Amino acid sequence: MLGDPGRLREMEIFAMVASEGSFSAAARASRLSPSAVSKTIARLEQRLGVPLVMRTTRALTLTAEGRDLQLRVVAILAALDSAEREAAAGQEPAGPVHISTSASYACHRLYPVLPQLLALYPQLTVKVSQTDEVVDLLENQADLAIRAGEMPSSGLVARSLGSTRRLLVAAPAYLEREGPLPSVEALAGCSLIGFSYSRRSRPWPFRVGDRLIDLEILPRLQASDGEGVRQMALNGLGIARLAEFTVAGDIAAGRLVEILPDMNAGEDEPFHAVRLGLSGEVPSRLRVVLDFLADHGRVDPKRAGARAPGPRSSVRPSLPSTGR
Repeated sequence: MLGDPGRLREMEIFAMVASEGSFSAAARASRLSPSAVSKTIARLEQRLGVPLVMRTTRALTLTAEGRDLQLRVVAILAALDSAEREAAAGQEPAGPVHISTSASYACHRLYPVLPQLLALYPQLTVKVSQTDEVVDLLENQADLAIRAGEMPSSGLVARSLGSTRRLLVAAPAYLEREGPLPSVEALAGCSLIGFSYSRRSRPWPFRVGDRLIDLEILPRLQASDGEGVRQMALNGLGIARLAEFTVAGDIAAGRLVEILPDMNAGEDEPFHAVRLGLSGEVPSRLRVVLDFLADHGRVDPKRAGARAPGPRSSVRPSLPSTGR
């Protein structure tokens, strides 16, 4: 089976049908007759023993098995294309690299070092998709993703990009207008800025004496990504809790002020570059990007002297966060 050249051609034609949405369009793109394309798909379905497409007089749609096969075939053809590029370039890393990342990491870590990466590897092309949501790499045809938080057990291979604290910050204009924040409990009357997606709707941790307190927050304002939250804070709309690497420059320049620094829980949030754990050697186009980000795209140098956490409790504010 592995030596059958027609097998790969069937996959190429199927990918063309799935992409173009019809046998006739796929036939034009592949320079075959519609009947030849139809017979190829029928032969592939017979060999696999499952229907791959649903045919009607007006449209062609993929079955669940067809959608699953499409994702895998696209990945296989992309790997083959990469192998050919690298062989033609004398093993120089070449070809496309699709990176899915948060807006915060893209703006504060990836884009500043991207010119250096492209200068080192002129045969690479880079596509960046910005989203703070966790995406399916296979479904979104992404080679790598930058993810924050602990990595659960999965089929992904992770490369550490360091870790960062989260800081409570606000613009000087907001603090001048609303007054100083004397305690954690006073946050209940503040205009808080949070994230609008469910996996970020979690408490804000603080250290009060020897205890760690998880404060249940009620954001007055929300944004779908960290850069949106940061821009709201910069414009004096309220108090936000953001990754240190995204606001360190703002704090140094006086655009933002850290609030309650002595009560920061000091918990580190790890960042990773992840890829699908497919068998076989990692293509050099991905390997060099992973190596480069591990050296130049870390979110923060390692810190020493972190205190061990104490007992933990939860606090729910008694007032709604609708401004003071």
